[in-house]
Parts: sequence; structure tokens; C-alpha cells
Amino acid sequence: MMPRFLRQALTIARRDLTATVMTPTFLLFLLSPLLMIGFGIIGGLSGQAAGAAGEARQVLVAIVPVDQHEDLRAADRELRSVFSRDSARPRLQLEAPQGDAARQARALFDSDAIEAAAVLYGPLDHPMVLRRAGAEAEGRYLAALATQTLRAAHAPDVRSTARFEIIAVQAPTVSGRGQAAYFSTFAIFLVTLMLSGQAVGAMAEERSNKVIEILAAAVPLESVFFGKLLGAFGSALLFVAFWGTLIANLPKLLPAGMGSGLSDLSVAVGPIFPLLLIGYFVMAYLLQSAVFLGIGALASTQREIQMLSLPITIFQFAMFGMASYAAGNPESWVAMAAEIMPFSSPMAMAARAANAPELWPHALAFAWQALWVAITLTIAARLFRRGVLKSGSPKRGKKAVA
Repeated sequence: MMPRFLRQALTIARRDLTATVMTPTFLLFLLSPLLMIGFGIIGGLSGQAAGAAGEARQVLVAIVPVDQHEDLRAADRELRSVFSRDSARPRLQLEAPQGDAARQARALFDSDAIEAAAVLYGPLDHPMVLRRAGAEAEGRYLAALATQTLRAAHAPDVRSTARFEIIAVQAPTVSGRGQAAYFSTFAIFLVTLMLSGQAVGAMAEERSNKVIEILAAAVPLESVFFGKLLGAFGSALLFVAFWGTLIANLPKLLPAGMGSGLSDLSVAVGPIFPLLLIGYFVMAYLLQSAVFLGIGALASTQREIQMLSLPITIFQFAMFGMASYAAGNPESWVAMAAEIMPFSSPMAMAARAANAPELWPHALAFAWQALWVAITLTIAARLFRRGVLKSGSPKRGKKAVA
């Protein structure tokens, strides 16, 4: 015979275990580590794809006389035999001098046909190497290539003395746009994930204190939800303004090499990009917070909040996976789907702003996302009215009783 208090404790334990386990969301809870890892891997691979989007177009260019081309190709094959796949330099492109070699070399950095990482011109014993910011390894490779070519043609002790110059590239590059697209997507996702959950606790607390019922009796419930959404957004805006100011001044504190690497990031829409990025953060925050407001209104306990928030968080990771893939593959059908789906649209359209120069799709995107903010708030308010306040709208066709 078990002691009475032990039987009672086991009864309570069985009740709590059954209430927790026998729910559909518990399966998601069990699989959540795998889902989080999977979405993390997808996001990481998408980030690598975005960073490598322009690597296929990157080239090293050597402007030398035609009679030296074969010697340079042979030296290039020999040098590349010591590189692994991860450390290999971009492919070599050889061009013959056409008039002013210096002007020809600088023009290659603004070409739309290729993305020149570094360009060599002049005599091989004293060449001039122009390179992009962050392409130091590519520039040194061209210098080593000149040395190797001279040694193969003349004597093993011959050495080339190269001069280097960093070129400030004005035109946006494919790799720079891809990296900016992914960073924009990740920034919106991370900030939204951190801030949008604040609305859940505030709404659940006011529901437990019966404050939400008092407010609903005074003003329309949709106004209550929208007002709370704007209030939560105000605190989020202060958070973003504080950290945005710090991050904007961060390049001034970084070493010169790291600051020049950040300058390679570029966007297709130009100076309007920060405004678009802020606008898409606002829409992403409003969409996610509207969903969490509905959760906070329907959940009466902390356990219910956690169980209901988990599927939403997993859904957010799925949307981020789609948007980050769209950042690295802007012409794919996944990118189009991510731009249309309302909860991934802000992140995907921010990536589009970095990859494509057209502005008219952003006007449509803002209108589409604002419509879904209104739809989400309306659904959340009606669920709260019918599920919590028990005051659903009258059925159609029912005559009023005089």
C-alpha cells in the first residue's frame, strides 16, 4: 500500500503529464530541436549561396602582350595545383593591351560583363596590380603569377616587384548585392524575432487582470488590438534606433581592413535602400506582432503561451529559410513565392531591393503587407471576441426580436 500523499502526488503528476503530452503541439515540441537545426542549416547554406552568388563571375585579369599569354596560363595551372577548392582564386582572364593599359585596367572594374577582383598590367618584372577592397589575396596571387612566369621563362632567382593600388568601385557588384541581400534578410528576421514576442506577455497579463475586457467594453476590439500593436511598435522603434545608431558608427571603430571589406557591400536600388529596409522591418514587425497579439489574447496561462508560440516561431524560421534562399537566388520560383507570401514578403522584398533596381514592386509589396496586417488583426480580434468574450456577431438571416 502506497502512502496516501504519494498516491495523490502521482495522480496530480499523471494529470499534468496527460495535459501536456496529449496535445498536438507536443509533437512539435519534441521535434523542435531538429526543426531549429534544419532551418539553421538552411539559413546557413542560403547565406553561403548569397555570399557566393557573384563568385562565378569574379575573375582575375592580366593585361599583357599576346606572346606572354601562354606562359601566364602555364604558370597559372602550376600555381593552382597547390590550392584546395576552398582557397582557390577566381579564374584568370588574359587580355591584350589596347592603347592606354592603365585606363583599360580601371575600366574593367566598372564592366557589367565581368566582376574583376584584381587586374595586372605593365611589364612582368614591375607590374601594377589594381584590386578591390577586400581582394588582397587576389592581388598577391597576380603578383606571384608574374614572378612564376618570369622564373619559368628566364631563371629561378628572378623576382617580380609589383605595385598595388586599391580601387574604389562605384558600380554595384553581384557578390556585394548578394551579401547585402542576405544581411538585410537576416537583420529583419533577427530583430523581429527578438521584439515581436513582447506583445504576447503584455496581452496575456491584461487578459488575466480583466483589463482587456474593460477596454473592449469602451472601444471597438479592433481599435484595442491596433492600439496595442502601435504601442509595442513604439518600444521596438526605440530599441532599433538605439542599436541602429551604434551599428551605423561601428565602421569608424573597426580596423582599416575590416572597414574596407564592408564597403564592398552594394545594393541595386541606391540611396533609397535604408528607407526600404526600415519600411520592411516595420511591416515584418507589425505582421508578426499581430499574430502574437492574437496568441496572447487567446492564452490564459504561461504554459498556453509557450505551447502556442512554438509553432509560430518554427513558422518564422521557415519564412526566414525561404527569404534567405531568395536572397541568393533572386530569379528562382522560391524567391517569387517568398515575395508573395505575406509573412516572408518583408524579408524577401528587402533582399529584392538589394538585388534588383526596380522600385515599383516595392509599392505593391507595402500595400500587400499592410492588407495582411489588417486581416491578421481582424482575425485575432474576432477570435478573441468569440472565444473569450463569448460575444460573436449575430448570424445572418436571423431576424431581430422586437
